[in-house]
Amino acid sequence: MKKYNPTTPSQRKRVSVLYRGVITTNEPHKPLTKGFRRGSGRNAFGRITTRHKGGGHKRSYREIDWMFDKLNIPAKIQTVEYDPNRSGFISLISYADGEKRYILLPEGVKVGDSIVTSEKADLKTGNRMALKNIPVGTYVYNIEIRPNGGAKLVRSAGNHAEVVAHDGGFTSLKLPSTEIRKIVDTAFASIGNVSNQDYHLVNIGKAGRNRWLGVRPTTRGSVMNPVDHPYGGGEGRQRRGTKRPKTKWGKVTGGRKTRTSKKYSNVHIVARRSNGVRNKESKL
Repeated sequence: MKKYNPTTPSQRKRVSVLYRGVITTNEPHKPLTKGFRRGSGRNAFGRITTRHKGGGHKRSYREIDWMFDKLNIPAKIQTVEYDPNRSGFISLISYADGEKRYILLPEGVKVGDSIVTSEKADLKTGNRMALKNIPVGTYVYNIEIRPNGGAKLVRSAGNHAEVVAHDGGFTSLKLPSTEIRKIVDTAFASIGNVSNQDYHLVNIGKAGRNRWLGVRPTTRGSVMNPVDHPYGGGEGRQRRGTKRPKTKWGKVTGGRKTRTSKKYSNVHIVARRSNGVRNKESKL
């Protein structure tokens, strides 16, 4: 991590990831990049559906391979790169047949290392294989929910899931949220954990840096007018004035369960996540 001299009040507490010695190139591979329209919190009609989003630095999108459909073909790590669209590092890999793709880089893998996707690959960081062939206690990331569905789970910096059991055609995984969930054991997952483990230590330091990231200011409900928010109105500072905390539209936010009670995937949950508790092991 990089700390800054307190030349200004904002620099005093600013902490960022030290990319020197980690990133091997500053230029992305052009054939695998494209322009894209930032969402800015707006729907197809241009109306704001998520507040406090907009602006930010212009980005190019790196096309990441989530499918890993080139089986039994070894690939070599060529670069370690920063991706503005995600928290983990990415890597350009070159397959033995000459094709190049971007992947999400695991921790501990460096330039020149070789990885492979196979149903029964070696138990080595970066390799990808079927869940049924991964021993209990192994850390995995880039996990498919359905076979051939592409990596969907555990893709944020420093995260991993743990294989805890195999039973009846399913593999039980302990996710970073502490939830234990069953997934069909023919689905694929990558060995290891996502790179950039120090990401959670970053301190933005100043409001302007948040604007570079596309985060706009948040107005407190208590300073609005009564017509604009349930907390609005009054002379000077006022208490909330409502029995339960509410959103701008009057929806209760504290204590009300929001998960769909009959969601199709509930049958695969072995143990619910611990509320307010994050798996500390995933950050060690």
